[in-house]
Amino acid sequence: MPLEIYKKLRGLALTEFSDIVEDSDFIRSETDRPRKLRIYLIDGTFLDIWYSQQEQHYSYHWERKDINGTLYRHDNAPHHRWANIKTFPKHFHNGSDENVIESKLPEDPKKALSIFLSFCREKLSEL
Repeated sequence: MPLEIYKKLRGLALTEFSDIVEDSDFIRSETDRPRKLRIYLIDGTFLDIWYSQQEQHYSYHWERKDINGTLYRHDNAPHHRWANIKTFPKHFHNGSDENVIESKLPEDPKKALSIFLSFCREKLSEL
């Protein structure tokens, strides 16, 4: 099931965000199952999207540590450390692993990616 989601998300990224998306790839396990979708952005960074087989857990992770030490990640891993967040277990790592706030990301994968890539576009335009 994740492969179908990843294919749809890949198409969205490559067509609707071609101004910031350079390429994409499926990161695969040793058994050749797709583990996540990696989207390469124009600044040399990447965005990893992961969905569990049961589609209950997810992560949208933009890795920028090599550029300026930041990362941005929406996920719904039920880390009890963030139980005080209003949208728990959903939360957003805003710039670092330690700076965690509410996540308003929708449950629909295409809508979620569109919102997150729009966020990436905005951040890239600030550079």
